[in-house]
Amino acid sequence: MPEQEQTHTYSYLGPAGTFTEAALRQVPEARGAVHRPVANVGEALADVVAGRSTAAMIAIENSVEGGVSATQDALARTPGLRIVGEQLVPVDFVLVAAPGTTLADVRVVAAHPVAYGQTHGWLERNLPGHGHLPAASNVSAAAGLLSDPDGVADAAVAPPGITEHHAVEVLARDIGDNAHAVTRFVLVSRTAPVPPPTGADKTSLVVELPDDRSGSLVDMLEQFATRGITLSSIQSRPIGDELGRYRFVIDLEGHVLDERVADALLGLKRFSPAVTFLGSYPRADGKAARVVPRYDDAAFVDARDWLRDVVSGA
Repeated sequence: MPEQEQTHTYSYLGPAGTFTEAALRQVPEARGAVHRPVANVGEALADVVAGRSTAAMIAIENSVEGGVSATQDALARTPGLRIVGEQLVPVDFVLVAAPGTTLADVRVVAAHPVAYGQTHGWLERNLPGHGHLPAASNVSAAAGLLSDPDGVADAAVAPPGITEHHAVEVLARDIGDNAHAVTRFVLVSRTAPVPPPTGADKTSLVVELPDDRSGSLVDMLEQFATRGITLSSIQSRPIGDELGRYRFVIDLEGHVLDERVADALLGLKRFSPAVTFLGSYPRADGKAARVVPRYDDAAFVDARDWLRDVVSGA
């Protein structure tokens, strides 16, 4: 029985009704499984490492706010994990309060920091001088208005479907500052064999520079540029052992089994003291990487064949 439960359990940032749960519901193999709500990214990944969950859905990037630093740092520091998929969720928000509260009553707004960053413009225009109370999730922020009516917050930023889970009143809809905001979520499991390429893949890495000398970052980027690899995202995060030491969280177009990507990873491994392979997985948008002929698989194979003939005297 325990093994059966592990096979069908997925962790996500809860409680029910969060955008993270919406992303998990897009995963076919997670439908009908146990969805385990957790308080933070660290707990979600700990579930996976310990075997309590098959995988965890976590937010990693937002089109407005950029990378989610807590997720990037946790992935860099937790061994034995592998990204196996990604999902994109359009993001919008409503402002909610306990029944009987009006917009004029609101002085303090509870919200997850990322959501607050995406609604700050609206809040400043409509609630000038308001205070912000950070919350673990937007759903918990809304729930707290009911469970602690004498609390600090008068209202909360929440997902549009919040009224399906909690008896709050919607004070305002469509309060997001960017109507096209999208959050990218990744499904993380324990390390497993890499699935075959689909032709529309993404590879995620964490790379540390060998030193802080002038040109080190350029040397790292050349590993990709000289092989025709497009980076869809590169963000720096402090390693934490001393000032000035950073690691880079990188998403690139392509699969580790593509010749150009494999060759780049070999170059990175020779160059960097620490390269963490986070996974190769299908892109959520299904867009195939554009590869010019001199960087496609056939060109790498042909070059190796040529060198073999040179060495053998053929």
